[in-house]
Amino acid sequence: MQSYTIGQAARLLGVSPDTARRWADAGRVATHRDESGRRLIDGRDLAAFSVELAKGGGAEEDASHTSVRNAFPGIVTAIKLGDVAAQVEIQAGPHRLVSLLTREAVEELGLEVGMEATARVKSTNVHIDRA
Repeated sequence: MQSYTIGQAARLLGVSPDTARRWADAGRVATHRDESGRRLIDGRDLAAFSVELAKGGGAEEDASHTSVRNAFPGIVTAIKLGDVAAQVEIQAGPHRLVSLLTREAVEELGLEVGMEATARVKSTNVHIDRA
């Protein structure tokens, strides 16, 4: 499973690294240390925390709520696979994006909950790029 540094988690949550560090220090999101001593957050834990923040409006007021060129980098929070189609949810800071795509596309991208991905929006279409 992919893990994220405090800085990477902060970017995905749309907050400053200091805020993410304070949340980790307060026990709001679990961390562990790698062999070099860096604090890491498990991807599944980060995905669950990002959904919790979005529901509770937990992002700081100075967090950015806009996209750059319609790209929303975030973390995959849910994948629902059907026989042919799939639904992928990405939490990008305070934004929850849902894309319907083929099951084959999800498998080719190797998408999993807790993985970093970017939702790209053009008109009414949402495309998913694996990070």
